[in-house]
Amino acid sequence: MHTVHIIDVESGNLRSLINAIEFLGFHARVIKSAEDPELATATRLMLPGVGNFGHFVDSLSSRGFEKPIREYIASGKPIMGICVGLQAFFQGSEESPTSQGFKYVDLQLAKFDSSEKPVPAIGWNTCTPQEKMFGLDPCSRYYFVHSYAAILDSETKSTMANAGWNVATAKYGTQEYIAAIGKDNIFATQFHPEKSGHAGLTILKNFIQQSHPVIKHSDEEKALLLNDYSNYGLSRRIIACLDVRANDQGDLVVTKGDQYDVREKEDGGNVRNLGKPVELAKQYYEQGADEVTFLNITSFRDCPLQDTPMLDVLKMAAKTVFVPLTVGGGIKDIVDTDGTKVPALQVAALYFQSGADKISIGSDAVYAAEKFYELGGRGDGSSPIETISKPYGAQAVVISVDPKRIYVDGPDSTKHKTIRTKFPNDEGQEWCWYQCTIKGGREARDLGVWELTRACEALGAGEVLLNCIDKDGSNSGYDLELIEHVKNAVSIPVIASSGAGVPEHFEEAFHKTGADACLGAGMFHRGEFTVADVKKHLLASGYKVRMDNESV
Repeated sequence: MHTVHIIDVESGNLRSLINAIEFLGFHARVIKSAEDPELATATRLMLPGVGNFGHFVDSLSSRGFEKPIREYIASGKPIMGICVGLQAFFQGSEESPTSQGFKYVDLQLAKFDSSEKPVPAIGWNTCTPQEKMFGLDPCSRYYFVHSYAAILDSETKSTMANAGWNVATAKYGTQEYIAAIGKDNIFATQFHPEKSGHAGLTILKNFIQQSHPVIKHSDEEKALLLNDYSNYGLSRRIIACLDVRANDQGDLVVTKGDQYDVREKEDGGNVRNLGKPVELAKQYYEQGADEVTFLNITSFRDCPLQDTPMLDVLKMAAKTVFVPLTVGGGIKDIVDTDGTKVPALQVAALYFQSGADKISIGSDAVYAAEKFYELGGRGDGSSPIETISKPYGAQAVVISVDPKRIYVDGPDSTKHKTIRTKFPNDEGQEWCWYQCTIKGGREARDLGVWELTRACEALGAGEVLLNCIDKDGSNSGYDLELIEHVKNAVSIPVIASSGAGVPEHFEEAFHKTGADACLGAGMFHRGEFTVADVKKHLLASGYKVRMDNESV
């Protein structure tokens, strides 16, 4: 049985990669020091990383890894890079002009053009592979999350071909970029195979076994990839969300509120119990969810930090759920029960180490935006958004927004950005703004969602989870006007949330707004519809979705 050695410079979520390797029946061994004697005897080496290019390659250099990695490559033994691990093989990146890569590939990385599409690029894309790409399937979708890439044109394609590289390509909007490379004993992917469901697990297994199966598809199968309603080349993301809290008996349960009230109207007012978080997460993964989000709605303030129940939930879920996991709630500067002050970056690191790929910030995003405007439109580097996105990248930071509609007589009636709504209130007012709230919707702030999301993007957030208090638990569909309002405010991806009750609501959001993903909760928890039901409806309506029901 093969043992896979993984280089660890504390850059992102290694737990899921370890879990994927062990799920496939192999051994995983983490290498934290360049002096570790096992590095010299390794026969399968992986170089994974997420976030900032400079932070990653500089960490490799400062920790003494560059020389032994080069010696390992020179020995001819197989090595695989993932995400920033792929980028490390290139010369350098626009993201970090003073940092240098390994220079095995004579190209520079550049940022995606955000004038025509959201950046970071977050979602599932297809690849066009060349030979010997470990079974990379042109009819499967793989999970990408990045802002920078090796953008291709005729000159760069020629450079790669002349240097003997096999290249798999993908497109984001009109920009073609490198999705994977292979040459001799080097193989690397821009996408995350450990987060790409069964298709990604197959890539990992083939690399470990050094197998290059030939993938063949019929013309009909290939034609399915050419239908309309793509999202800049990405499939439409369907996210399952689990609100997690302790019930009155102290057990962790998944719950769902009506306008954030999670207690039953009957049954003594107990917390609504819709299932166990780890079991439901696995169920939604098997139904085809593209991501799973855990929102810790109590934050377990009385628990010592490293014993936080949500850490255990993530660790267990990450063993069987091989799509991205987001966690939110309590990720901020805290004081542990023993009086120790713990910065938000350290709290986030614990979640990443436990299996999270992205963290979600709620109330503290509002505080950060308020401070941003107090300082005249800038951050001071102290907010959780700034401290976490700097090393881990914008794509790792989601802001969770809880706004509610406030009607006014007109744009001059408020200092906040307004919209003219198609749904006037009982007083006939046709203008409104969306007020941000904190503490699970319990406290309103003098800040609009337009201003909040723009500030958080400037501070380094990479995605918006857009809830809506007015629509929560209504099963009446998303607030389409709110979605478009926020899409016009920012250039980062926006996840539509709150109000979905039937598959048609997902289609409506994708058709009538620029939503980059749609999130569902109660309709899934109650068993009224499955994630697969939503995807089948979207597929029948001509939308590209990822259908991943194969076995490894």
